[in-house]
Amino acid sequence: MFDYDEYNRWMNEAENTFKSAIVDKENGFYNWCCFKCHQASEFALKGLLYGLGLTPFGHSLTKMTNDLKDQKIDIALILTSCKKLDLHYIPSRYPNAHPTGSPFEYHDKNIAEEAITNAKKIMDLVKGIKK
Repeated sequence: MFDYDEYNRWMNEAENTFKSAIVDKENGFYNWCCFKCHQASEFALKGLLYGLGLTPFGHSLTKMTNDLKDQKIDIALILTSCKKLDLHYIPSRYPNAHPTGSPFEYHDKNIAEEAITNAKKIMDLVKGIKK
């Protein structure tokens, strides 16, 4: 049986975080936009996994997507998006993830727009899978 309450709890947070990512992009906070796109995708994937009765662990979108594959869910459409967003998890926030400078110096509007596209793709797939 699918746990709609838990799924909805996580998806509501995913949607709210995604909206916040868009605001950050529009205001030039590109690194935070990228991180929040990762977060929104993480919340969506965790919501689906919890809904399916599983207990996701960690923050890797790629790992969570592979957990969905184990549930016989076709992940081909989002696997690359997950891998790209995973690249933003640490470097978008921590200065020592880069040899010099700060995270905001390594992100721009194009990178943020790609992150939004990838997050939307993941969230749309999750919404389509919900039972």
